[in-house]
Amino acid sequence: MRTLLGLMYLFLLGSCSTGSSVSEKESISSIQDSSFTTPLGKVFAITTPSAELVSNYDKAMAAYEARPEDVEAWIWWGRRSAYLGQIRRAIAIYSLAIDKFPKEARLYRHRGHRYLSIREYGKAIADLEEAARLIEGVEDQIEPDGIPNALQIPLSTLHTNTYYHLGLGYYLTHRYEDAYQAFLRCRESGTNYDNVVSSTHWLYMIQRRLGNEARADSLLAPIEKNAEVIENQSYAMLCSLYKGWISPESLVQETPGSPSNDAVRYGLANWYLYHGDSCRAQDLFRSLVEEKGFTSFGYLAAESDLLQFFPALKNIP
Repeated sequence: MRTLLGLMYLFLLGSCSTGSSVSEKESISSIQDSSFTTPLGKVFAITTPSAELVSNYDKAMAAYEARPEDVEAWIWWGRRSAYLGQIRRAIAIYSLAIDKFPKEARLYRHRGHRYLSIREYGKAIADLEEAARLIEGVEDQIEPDGIPNALQIPLSTLHTNTYYHLGLGYYLTHRYEDAYQAFLRCRESGTNYDNVVSSTHWLYMIQRRLGNEARADSLLAPIEKNAEVIENQSYAMLCSLYKGWISPESLVQETPGSPSNDAVRYGLANWYLYHGDSCRAQDLFRSLVEEKGFTSFGYLAAESDLLQFFPALKNIP
């Protein structure tokens, strides 16, 4: 894997050329990861992207080349890189963009997300804290979806995404009180029900982890039995579990392996953990990290918990 140090070396070599955007493009395009090794020692090959994903990436890079002073073009170049599985390339893009636009909160929010993906949690938290500082007192804005939902209705915003990913960073480093405050800000920042169920899921889990069952239950007040959910059905199902409307057994899945399924399996494992069944929780955590979605939030959380609560399992086969 090429490192960011290598990127900067290539960038400096290219800085004497006539077009700085050309040198940036060549430097960044040279970052090509073929695999990723998790903290548990599991090695995942970066899968060959579809023709559609490659086409979208090419269009985003062309837009950057045409408008190198447009921060939106940088953001989409980074996002399309990440969708190819080239997370470090995306981080390099955001890093160069931050040099040009140091007060642009969206760049820190997106780079922070991608630092989470490669388990550089300290850097992720620093970026997301900076994004949170920059958006304080600033009007919120919709974030366009890279992969739109079935109704073609964007649901997330800069504020909700910033606080959500910051909360996740804290949670993955077991800073539960900080995570609670971040997810609370997330829930307060968005009015749509998808945001309510996603943030409430984490808020509930955090308080159960902290041993505050009554407080956890009180956080379920906004949850409705028949409310419309557009994207976050997995979180809605977990909130139904927490409300006692469905059984844990009803959430056991035959076909795991997607980010939404990973979320359900992690929530279920966590349910067993704080109900005292650590063996069943461990089995679910271990089965989850056998899946291929090594950047899903459920995967990250299961991996983090295995390392925190079952350290003897590091480098498990």
